[in-house]
Amino acid sequence: MCMIFSDGLGVRHAQTFLLFLAMFLAFSMRVNMSMAIVDMTNSDNDEYFEWSYSVQSMILSSFFWGYVVLQIPGGELAKRFGGKFLITISVGVNALLSLFMPIGAKIGGWQFVIACRVLQGLTQAFVYPCMHHLVSQWIPMEEKGTLSTIIYAGGQLGIALQLIASGFLATAWGWQAIFYVNGGLGAIWTVIYLWLGASSPETSKMISPEERQYIQTSLGRNGEQKKYPTPYGKIFFCLPFWAAVIAHCGQNWGFFTLMTEMPTYMKEVLNVNLTKNGLLSSLPYLAMYVLSFPMGTMTDLIIRRKWLSVTNTRKLFNSIGLWGPALALIGLSYSPEGNMWLAVLMLTVSVGINAGQYTGYLLIFIDLAPNFSSSLMGISNFIANIISIIAPMVCGFIIKDETDPGEWRKVFFLASGIYFLTNLFFILFTTSDEQSWNKPEEDNDPENITKRKESLK
Repeated sequence: MCMIFSDGLGVRHAQTFLLFLAMFLAFSMRVNMSMAIVDMTNSDNDEYFEWSYSVQSMILSSFFWGYVVLQIPGGELAKRFGGKFLITISVGVNALLSLFMPIGAKIGGWQFVIACRVLQGLTQAFVYPCMHHLVSQWIPMEEKGTLSTIIYAGGQLGIALQLIASGFLATAWGWQAIFYVNGGLGAIWTVIYLWLGASSPETSKMISPEERQYIQTSLGRNGEQKKYPTPYGKIFFCLPFWAAVIAHCGQNWGFFTLMTEMPTYMKEVLNVNLTKNGLLSSLPYLAMYVLSFPMGTMTDLIIRRKWLSVTNTRKLFNSIGLWGPALALIGLSYSPEGNMWLAVLMLTVSVGINAGQYTGYLLIFIDLAPNFSSSLMGISNFIANIISIIAPMVCGFIIKDETDPGEWRKVFFLASGIYFLTNLFFILFTTSDEQSWNKPEEDNDPENITKRKESLK
């Protein structure tokens, strides 16, 4: 019976698709302002805003002011109330604010826009902790690579399609259409998820007893899920956890360096105006989305065939995801001046091969402690997103002349070095073995723990 449900489609796949859409919409609403603000401040339009560059920078960064604040509380809330409640709030509130953004900007100016972006960031702080909690509840070990990749890759597809679609929407119906379309789709998803979504197989009214049993058996749990207090003291002294956090920080440094600086580099060094070429700017994210699926499938195949242990599989794909971009950035640094397409290829490879991280450090938090995966992700995302804010500031400190390829080379070498060192630390010190503090001591059956460890080898 388990083989039937491991091979066929079930409620867990419907949940996977709904969570994929949630990531898609969340990231679309996260980046829509980057494209919309170009048209919002275009004096050729009948309706535009005379915002200075400093005001525009504040608007673009204000999302992260809120995003960082609730990461750790978000993980704790997801564990306590379940992932469904908070992910619904996250997408629903972001959709509502998107719908109100055009009229609010007209009435309240840039101050209203910043307030909305901060609130969007605050509620999107729940996204990753909720996703980790829901993945830990719904996805069997044998399918974790493929299904979790489908979910998390939705974010990159959201970025890519937002970059492509925004230009067409703004040209056809004005910049307001960007927010109305995002808000409308988010509202539709919220209604559907309230009806079909569930925090776990145990709380789902649609799942069959056979599929529920298959998931529970794979994840090593039976009966109603217990809720334990988060053992912050033991988490603090868990080296494998901090190795994953270090890898997360390295990932964010490189990824956000490219995401924030790539348009400027291509405009000033390669003489490409990306604001008028959404397709070109979306190529790296489309590559990341496409490459995530074979990597996720290979992860499951390697684990299922027992070619490598779960720990070594995580290390392998995290190395692809971080050391691959490190090499590509070195190649980008020495691309001949004036060769735009080679530089675009290197940028696309840098971001695209980064998909390996989906089945690398991201899944370590679930492997180490499924009961506290949302809390672990909240702590890691809090620290890593501080790095996301710092990285562009360091780039600004290094680059004095945006047209000088030599100064950009320093930025790319720095990102490459951080990619390399953080993944090296990850390789040396992380593991996928379930930690003893995942359950209270009285629930730790030595025989069951031994079986779980054996299954990870």
